[in-house]
Amino acid sequence: MHPELASDLARLPELLEETRQQALAFLDGLDERPVVPQAAPPRGGALGPTAFEEAGGGLRAALAEFGERWEPRLSASAGPRYFGFVTGGATPAALAGDWLTATFDQNSNSSLDPTGQHLERETVGWLRELFGLSEAHHGTFVSGATMSTTVGLAIAREWLGERLGVDVAEDGAAALGRVRVLSGSAHSSVSKALSVLGLGRTALRAVPVLPGGREAVDVAALERELAAADGPCIVVANAGTVNTVDFDDLRAIAGLRERYGFWLHVDAAFGAFAALTPEHAELVAGLDLADSVCIDLHKWLNVPYDSAVQFTRRPDLQARVFQNAAAYLGPLSERPDLVHLTPENSHRLRALAAWFTLRAYGRSGHREIVERCVAGARAFGAAVERIDGLCLLAPVRLNVVCFTLETDPTPELLTALAAELAEEAFVTPTRYAGRPALRAAFSNWRTTEADVRRASEALAQAVRKLTA
Repeated sequence: MHPELASDLARLPELLEETRQQALAFLDGLDERPVVPQAAPPRGGALGPTAFEEAGGGLRAALAEFGERWEPRLSASAGPRYFGFVTGGATPAALAGDWLTATFDQNSNSSLDPTGQHLERETVGWLRELFGLSEAHHGTFVSGATMSTTVGLAIAREWLGERLGVDVAEDGAAALGRVRVLSGSAHSSVSKALSVLGLGRTALRAVPVLPGGREAVDVAALERELAAADGPCIVVANAGTVNTVDFDDLRAIAGLRERYGFWLHVDAAFGAFAALTPEHAELVAGLDLADSVCIDLHKWLNVPYDSAVQFTRRPDLQARVFQNAAAYLGPLSERPDLVHLTPENSHRLRALAAWFTLRAYGRSGHREIVERCVAGARAFGAAVERIDGLCLLAPVRLNVVCFTLETDPTPELLTALAAELAEEAFVTPTRYAGRPALRAAFSNWRTTEADVRRASEALAQAVRKLTA
């Protein structure tokens, strides 16, 4: 064994304790740490690595260099005022589960070594109950919402082939001819998935949305598009849009399937969590009627990146797409191993972090996180309305606040405003109803009323400085 490996192994307990102390120091400092430090990359970091040494120096040397060069420049994305990208943090239980995921280092895809995939299936069952889905839905863990959408649309592609009498998994997407994908306010990951799947970005057709600044699809307009289609379609519905968390009428859309042939995929990446609170559960009524569902877990479930779940009613088609014929992986049985259900032949036991946080805090704990985040978004939205020079662009429907400058809201000015705010709170740029804007998404379990006040005060100060 290499001497530095042997030395680290012999001293592993003390080295892991030093690592724990470094991690705790980071977490303990989240409240005062710059949310997004405005610092230049370290020497070598932006223009290429520093010299790669023949002798590494061992774990202690790596910890020291990381702490000096990289840690001070990392964002406080685990903290309470990181409002960009609908990012959660990691609950204490999820963090423990993730540490144990690395410790046990399982590849949970095969029944030849089955316990990991049994744990994943138990976790999927809990998530299915949490979101009000029936047992008709089968789920698998994937790396994020983009991969969840890609898997769901891959199954939809196979369903189109089934309707048209072709085998897409064997013969390719060209066997389908032109495909039409309809959506009111599709997330950008839908176009990316269509490109990956060979259906093409131009397959996506935007359907008119409801008037009055809504992002929800006009169901009557959708029906007209379906009636005009010359074959089966894919419909991508939204349970929570990016800018304003608007919800399509899922029950009405699903009702159209009785007259028109289409696959219903629902992007519920973070909107699915509305199901946890009685005040908002009606927003996702009809989610169980979908053929496939995308839900991101490193958002509002507050587990570490990267973690999402994909549900479908047609696991048979899913296995037809993703089956992997190799003797060393084991047979494709009536209940396919996870290796046959996603693009990955290997994935870490990412279900363990979700298992831990679900087991530790149950439905009531995660409901409280959702309700507190919604309250925080409402309070921040009210603060935006009180700040001279800002205007709210849409009602705060759930956990996202979309706002802009009242006058001259150019992308450059908004970028400058976000940068001025970044060390106290992180918000991200967007475009809504043709106007450049900013959005703040509340989904971190640590966010409190005090954080909302602090972010609101910092925003008011940044606006005054920018417009002085």
